[in-house]
Amino acid sequence: MDQAASAKQSFVERIGLDAVPASERTTPWYQYAIIQIAISANAGNFLIPALAVLKGNLSFLAAVIATSIGAILGFIFVSLLSYPGSLYGIPSQYAIRTMLGSKGARYISSPIRSITSLYWFSVQTIGGTYVLQQLIVRMTGDQYPFLMFSLPLSILMVLLAIVGFGAVKKATSYFLPLLLAGEGVMLYLYFTTNKASSSLLTLSPEQGHGSISMMVFFASLAFVQYVSGVSASADMTRYAKSPRQGALGLWIGNSIGFLITAIIGCSSAILFNELNPYVSASNATNSPWFLGIITLTAMVSMISINISNAYTGGYSLLNTFSKLSRVKSAVIFGALGVLLSSYPSLVSEAEQFISILGGFIIPISAVIVVDFLVIKKGVLALESLQKIKKEQAIYKLPFRFVLLGSILYFLLPDAFSPGFITFLAVGFSYWIAASNKKPHPEFV
Repeated sequence: MDQAASAKQSFVERIGLDAVPASERTTPWYQYAIIQIAISANAGNFLIPALAVLKGNLSFLAAVIATSIGAILGFIFVSLLSYPGSLYGIPSQYAIRTMLGSKGARYISSPIRSITSLYWFSVQTIGGTYVLQQLIVRMTGDQYPFLMFSLPLSILMVLLAIVGFGAVKKATSYFLPLLLAGEGVMLYLYFTTNKASSSLLTLSPEQGHGSISMMVFFASLAFVQYVSGVSASADMTRYAKSPRQGALGLWIGNSIGFLITAIIGCSSAILFNELNPYVSASNATNSPWFLGIITLTAMVSMISINISNAYTGGYSLLNTFSKLSRVKSAVIFGALGVLLSSYPSLVSEAEQFISILGGFIIPISAVIVVDFLVIKKGVLALESLQKIKKEQAIYKLPFRFVLLGSILYFLLPDAFSPGFITFLAVGFSYWIAASNKKPHPEFV
């Protein structure tokens, strides 16, 4: 198309819902791995591992194992659902029209995805801003307003997201060495400034006696947090060299990145009783060099993840309001993200917000995973792709299961790990119902 053909000459990515031309799908697996590792260790992603220690009363090793299992399981589905992007060059929410119907994807799935991306954009900005604010206090003794830092930082990240995938790829490649160096400094400080560090590698030290059920609960919470990526991963792999390279790069990068994140987050919680490792690490040293590296790492990690959040969130918004351009949808998403970044309570109440979002994300994610991987066998029929622009439908069958899944999720107590149970129950029951329904998908 004209839009797609001219996009390569533009500094700003302008390809919206159109397919990325095959000639531009050249990004190898290791580049995707670099992107995902670079965006992993950030203030928002530290929350679940740290909460597993502070609220779940789990030991360091138990918390790392539990949250890693849940996250890595979620990453498997995220990687597999990246195939529509690399196979057909289309964004996730546009591909989901073939699974939920055009209206179903535009007015239910995409808004939920947009809200999820907005939430995490604001959480990352708030966490990074807090670190910067505390550093300024330590250096000058003066307290400056939170908004003085959060607003310009969020605007910078939105501008980079507007540039598009090229900015994501280049920024994360440049940032990764600094991020790894900063994370190394943080672990060095943890293990040289706190006597309790020698007891970390045990399953049940004095600091925590959390039960198996609590491990399963936090594994479920990590799964809830990351499986939501199934509705956005194809946005990133539209430029992949092949479907296998895109999926493999996402899985390797996400898994390695989360393991690093879990180790740092749980260390901060056990050793310093602090949710934000950047805060605990900076409080553990008076060295200007270390302080500078830690703060710069916090800023870079926040920028990396939020470029991705704003990039994918803009596509979800574009799928709902298809008359917008990609750039306009990114600008609107960014404006909302800047606004939400002024409410620090989004971090302090993170466990509740994540759990509530999961009640909508998990059932839709289960339906999408089963529909694409099992019912459609990983392939979108040419007929379905041709219909998604013209057809204005909402498929009743998948949304019956989404609704029932949401009810089940909110009825289940935390001890029953509602994320895992709802995903399995909705996925299995939808598979049976959809397999017996001919033709599929069903009609309005």
